[in-house]
Amino acid sequence: MANELQGQKIAILAADGVEQVELTEPRDAVQNAGAETELLSLESGEIQGMNGDINQADTFKVDKVVGDASVGDYDGLIIPGGVANPDNLRVDPDAISFVQEFFKTGKPVGVICHGPWVLIEADVARGRTLTSYPSIRTDLRNAGAEVVDEEVVTDKGLVTSRSPDDLPAFCAKIVEEFAEGEHQVRDEGATAAAAS
Repeated sequence: MANELQGQKIAILAADGVEQVELTEPRDAVQNAGAETELLSLESGEIQGMNGDINQADTFKVDKVVGDASVGDYDGLIIPGGVANPDNLRVDPDAISFVQEFFKTGKPVGVICHGPWVLIEADVARGRTLTSYPSIRTDLRNAGAEVVDEEVVTDKGLVTSRSPDDLPAFCAKIVEEFAEGEHQVRDEGATAAAAS
């Protein structure tokens, strides 16, 4: 099953302060399954990776500025964590717009650790079941998500995990979900109409 993602292109959306292992391990997992990856960020150049949110790690070359990226060019999206990374992403209108557009397509998305902060800002966590780093679970509940404490959770193509400890399960599941392709898109209007 080494080529289950052959021909796919996966976007990794990250900014300065990304938890390095949450960028590199999922990237390596999808590349090992045959996918091409592109690192999208807020500016061109490089972003600073971190170890444990405190210690500077490696820098990573940005392939494309997210404002110049088209959702149609990608088959899946990965949003790593770290505290500073999603905090930087969630205040950027282009990053939030990209995430919103991605969710409208039903294409699979993998988000780990503090990454769901970006989903909250994009208002795509509402009505979904997911997990996250413990410190942001109240934020997710307040945004209308159902939060569970499990190493990996899948909800209609959205894969979430809690921390670097969950990376083996997270990486395996995103490869599986990306291989499945697009999932049915939630139609909030139809759901509301059916309920009335």
